[in-house]
Amino acid sequence: MTASANATGQCAESEPVWSELRRAAQTAMTHAYAPYSHFPVGAAARVDDGRIITGCNVENASYGLGLCAECGLVSSLRLTGGGALTHFTCVDANGETLVPCGRCRQLLYEFGGPALLVRTPEGVRTMSQLLPEAFGPDHLQVRS
Repeated sequence: MTASANATGQCAESEPVWSELRRAAQTAMTHAYAPYSHFPVGAAARVDDGRIITGCNVENASYGLGLCAECGLVSSLRLTGGGALTHFTCVDANGETLVPCGRCRQLLYEFGGPALLVRTPEGVRTMSQLLPEAFGPDHLQVRS
C-alpha cells in the first residue's frame, strides 16, 4: 500500500485500514490496567506482512514504571515474529484518537521508520512529520 500527501501535507490512506485498526485499538483499550490515572489507552498497528498487533497501557503504583500502549504493541510485534510497522493508531476510553508521546514516537520510529503512517486527530501523518530528524539505528553505526 502506498500513501500520498494531500494539499495540507497529510497522508491519504484507505479508510478500511484505519477502521480496522481503530476497532482493534478499542478492543485492546478494554484490557488496559489504569487504576491510578483512570485513562485507559489501546494501540493497534499493521505490520508489513499484514498482521494487526495491539497493545494497552499498564500502570504501576510507582507511577514512572507504567508502560504505554505502544510499549506493549512493540513487545507484541517482537513476540509474534517481528517485521516493520506500516500503520499505527491509538485511542482513549471514548475511542478518540490520541497522538503518541515523545518516548513512544521514538519507539515507533525504531520499528516503523520515517514512512510509518500514524493516525492523529488532525489526520494521517508520517512518522517523519511527527518526529523530524529522528535519532535512529543508523546513528549507532560505527563510523571510520
